[in-house]
Amino acid sequence: MPRLARNENLSTRAARLRLPVRREPYWQHFQEGRALGYRRIPGGKAGTWVARFYDAAGERVRKFHAIGTADDLLDADGMATLTFAQAQEAAREWFTALTRFQGRVAEPVTVKQAMAAYVTDYAARGGKALSGLESTINAHVLPRLGDRKVADLTTAAIRSWHRGLATTAPRIRQSKKPNAPKTVPKPVAADDAEGQRARRASANRILTVLKAALNLAFADGKVQSDDAWRRVAPFKNADSARIRFLTDAEAVRLVNAAGDGFRPMITAALLTGARYGELVRFRVADYNPEAGTLHVRTSKTGKSRHIMLTDEGKAFFTGQCAGKTGKALILTRPDGEPWGKSEQFRPMRAACEAAKITPAVGFHILRHTHASRLTMAGVPLGVVASQLGNSEPICAKHYAHLCPGYVADSIRAAFGPLGIVPASNVVAITG
Repeated sequence: MPRLARNENLSTRAARLRLPVRREPYWQHFQEGRALGYRRIPGGKAGTWVARFYDAAGERVRKFHAIGTADDLLDADGMATLTFAQAQEAAREWFTALTRFQGRVAEPVTVKQAMAAYVTDYAARGGKALSGLESTINAHVLPRLGDRKVADLTTAAIRSWHRGLATTAPRIRQSKKPNAPKTVPKPVAADDAEGQRARRASANRILTVLKAALNLAFADGKVQSDDAWRRVAPFKNADSARIRFLTDAEAVRLVNAAGDGFRPMITAALLTGARYGELVRFRVADYNPEAGTLHVRTSKTGKSRHIMLTDEGKAFFTGQCAGKTGKALILTRPDGEPWGKSEQFRPMRAACEAAKITPAVGFHILRHTHASRLTMAGVPLGVVASQLGNSEPICAKHYAHLCPGYVADSIRAAFGPLGIVPASNVVAITG
């Protein structure tokens, strides 16, 4: 990274506020043809940063670029209000872009327009999570960055936005019932290490969406450089696998505690490892009792697969399919209607409360429970991946630590007991 310049008139807000007001900016020159200027504004207003560029070896056509407002009156936020150091970084990024593209000016595009183009491209490519993508963009990207031109984004601005996501309270799903009180989200406590990790992981996922959209704009020639966002790194160790899964005793309690209408959904999830969206779409024709399989025709990844059932699973699905036509849904609500999107949240929470599972788990944990049980039984990760419809690297990330391994078996066999722990008649209560 280039060394930052120091200027006794520009480095601090106190020094800048002592400068006389004038039309011509106070310039900090970096090299021939490249300079950062500070314009002192009359009326007690904060000054502004501006960059100036011209190619001394070629056409002597000068170009100017507004960087942002100086932190004369407000603390810098890395976006609209910049310190002298942040303004230098933004100016250098602009110089790099102009040099790389020989001064050609790309078509101006805002972040909002870039995100809209990305959503259109994602849909055209057959993306399966369009609704979630649009929700993420509307909630986290557009409010702070939407009106900014992509060409004006700086590394400091994007980094500040990214860090802000990690410190923002998590969103809460609000009830759609009329006059239902709104739940105010609470920030994650400073001593909640897992909560802090989860917020950083969320921030990384949102950063990935922003970068994907800006990369598309760059590839389409709508912005001259990708330097600004390419330099923003995600939080480290935020996506470490911390998968919660139910013990056999907890799974039995959960099934028994669930209401009659929701119990088949929980049972099916535990026996198949299928996603909620897959379970609600299963039809009788998808079940093959002779082969003992369920055919997932459409999955999150866009690929079909066959889920292998145990004898217990075959007995369950045989009972669920009895008396139904091939086109009928296997799992329906108590009133016979299809399960809708997100209708699993409340009955799942109620089942956890009745089963005294604390903290309560989401429906997706049933999928993890299925996979974890297979892994701990020694099933190869490739087979587990096939059952879940995931890639083997994804399964390795989440479940490899559960595999019975040579290292663990060797240590336990060789180390033996030291005789330092007294015998106890305490027995763990399960069930």
